[in-house]
Amino acid sequence: MTQRQEFKVLQKYDGFELREYAPCVIAEVKNSGQYSDVTSSAFGSLFRYISKGNQASAKIAMTAPVIAAQNENSNNKDQWSVSFVMPAGSKLQEMPQPTDSHVKLREINKEKCVAISFRGRATEELANKKINQLRASAAKQNISLSDETRICRFDPPFKPGLLHYNEIVIPVK
Repeated sequence: MTQRQEFKVLQKYDGFELREYAPCVIAEVKNSGQYSDVTSSAFGSLFRYISKGNQASAKIAMTAPVIAAQNENSNNKDQWSVSFVMPAGSKLQEMPQPTDSHVKLREINKEKCVAISFRGRATEELANKKINQLRASAAKQNISLSDETRICRFDPPFKPGLLHYNEIVIPVK
């Protein structure tokens, strides 16, 4: 089974959770374009990185989810950051450097986020519907959210779309 990004549930609300995510290292590719195109092209670069496409020629375990993040207040509305979370316990200074200049490594500190899960292929239309739902639900609970939104996909593309498990995750301010 694929290792998942570590978090603990702090509180359950009607339709969403407040979580605390453990610190982690991510490999990310930033790109501009349509959601589906950007995620597909970035996935290839990230997959090559964990499949010995790094200076140590080391294989790195695949984890879930694959994250496509966007900042609501960005000047470029088509700017996306697509990332893989490195295995739990990874340290930035211990990670092999990517051979692809598009792949960057960075640490994310412990953070609180709200999250909502949903089934089906994570199309831009379905994701936007869930993002709006999560932001509205959090506002009703007086939870102030950041401008960043993460579309988190847990299943391989060859799995039937109706069976896909996804989450929308938004950091708390």
